Amino acid sequence: MLIVMRTDATAEEVDSVCRAVREAKLTPHPIPGKSRTAIGVTGNLAPVDPGAFAGLPGVIEVIRVTRPFKLTNREMKPEDTIVHVRAGHCSNKPVAGGGPVDIGGPEIVVIAGPCSVESHEQTIGVAAELKRLGAHILRGGAFKPRTSPYAFQGLGAEGLKILAEASTQTGLPIVSELMATDDTQLIEQHVDIIQIGARNMQNYALLKRAGRSKHPVFLKRGMSSTLEEFLLAAEYVMSEGNRNVILCERGIRAFSDYSRFTLDLSIVPELKRITHLPVIVDPSHAAGKRDLVIPLARAAIAAGADGVMVEVHTNPKKALSDAAQALTLDMFAAMMDDLRLLAPALHRRLGS
Repeated sequence: MLIVMRTDATAEEVDSVCRAVREAKLTPHPIPGKSRTAIGVTGNLAPVDPGAFAGLPGVIEVIRVTRPFKLTNREMKPEDTIVHVRAGHCSNKPVAGGGPVDIGGPEIVVIAGPCSVESHEQTIGVAAELKRLGAHILRGGAFKPRTSPYAFQGLGAEGLKILAEASTQTGLPIVSELMATDDTQLIEQHVDIIQIGARNMQNYALLKRAGRSKHPVFLKRGMSSTLEEFLLAAEYVMSEGNRNVILCERGIRAFSDYSRFTLDLSIVPELKRITHLPVIVDPSHAAGKRDLVIPLARAAIAAGADGVMVEVHTNPKKALSDAAQALTLDMFAAMMDDLRLLAPALHRRLGS
């Protein structure tokens, strides 16, 4: 249910409606808009009588939300959500030279970096080059979920420290994956965006904990998940109070015998239609082959994505994880040139 307040509704009237919702043993979610505030209502196990709230002071309309996902739904919030990110978010001390990055606005955002943090030299070196070539956010795995228990699992806490140093030197915000609730505070101390990976998209304890964080959450679609399951996973985060959620399409299991996964680009315009959250596409994990990454990145932006996340390595042949899909620096530079040419045709621009 969505309770729409009048444009001239006072803060006291909004508080009064929220109090009435709580008294009905439901949960209110105030959603400030450009011209008015709306109040999303969740927690009902059966239909709620709109008349209980329609007559309250300041209320102009009560709307039933028919889809099972409520807070992610455009019926709740018609305006696009723009997630603001700045390097140094983790310490509340903005990094010098690290301008804010807006995800979900008119600018296309490029997230890039190695699959995993392998060493100090490797991470600092690639971060400096990516900054020079125009990347906006640095990615890197300190904790790596791997199919085989014998594969490289990341450097853990040491890897997070290296990422934080790379951010300080370049001004790039950091996104890295959270795999266990016990590691949340450690992750929050070193990164600016918390990533929930595809394998953990339905780890509800992890989603709830991320929802209590003040950090934006980068949520990857599960490899066998439907659109509804994807948005309900985001709902878990948002229902805990964290509205800064970024959705990421990264490919699904299908019948492909030439790529690692099948990149479901058709979900991008559908997500943009029914949800207000920003959408990023990860062509690296979908392709599994570096030669496919750049064409898929171009296609993702053409389909309406707000940005792309790609894996880049200074020497992909020696990468300790996902070597086959990592772009070289020259390939990354070529991709950036392509996106700069493509963006104006879509009435957008590549963020500087």
